[in-house]
Amino acid sequence: MERSTFEGNKLLAALPGEELETLGPHLEVVSLRLKEILFEQDVPIEHVYFPISCVVSLTTTMEDGQIVEVGTVGKEGMVGLPVFLGATTMPLDAFSQVPGDAVRMASKALRTEVHPGSGLHELLGRYTEAMLVFASQSSACNRVHSVRQRASRWLLHTHDRMGRDEFSLTQEFLAQMLSVRRASVNEVARAFQGEGLIRYSRGVITVLNRPSLEAAACECYSKIKTEFDRLPS
Repeated sequence: MERSTFEGNKLLAALPGEELETLGPHLEVVSLRLKEILFEQDVPIEHVYFPISCVVSLTTTMEDGQIVEVGTVGKEGMVGLPVFLGATTMPLDAFSQVPGDAVRMASKALRTEVHPGSGLHELLGRYTEAMLVFASQSSACNRVHSVRQRASRWLLHTHDRMGRDEFSLTQEFLAQMLSVRRASVNEVARAFQGEGLIRYSRGVITVLNRPSLEAAACECYSKIKTEFDRLPS
């Protein structure tokens, strides 16, 4: 497979040509459907994924059935960090929140081919650190910032990862990801449309005014973005 096939993912694109060539036989491009499950909590993780044009949500399910998003992964990273860290399962679900392509690799191949001293091992170590910052900052954000600020941050992160102004997103899904009532998201979406920040129609969001959307977000967006921008590209 040509190197250009993998350049949509920031981690794979940063690998030396020789190492990517070695990993090549273990990599395959797959198309992920909306809400396609990549792995489930406490079930062995069979594959890891390097998103190219999709965005993946990591969620946990509470005892009352409420689903709470704890992280998202796009073209900057890899889905399946527990495998890199030596685990075989994790107490989370992973599914595609925005459909698109990803590079898939068997967990067994990751364990055998990615070892200390390799380029991907170093990159995944740095990516793990960035994800810890993401998780801790998001936790603080969900506790102290408004739905408007959190929705802005979420939309900006998705916009960054998609690399285009238009992407699929239902209000029901966004409400689930922010752990708020759908009515709250509906109110924010109407306000954003009225201010000319976005256009929302039939489950499709179009970002119209990114600078104003950034102004509506809290400082958590820039802190998280800065951390991921430090990753090699």
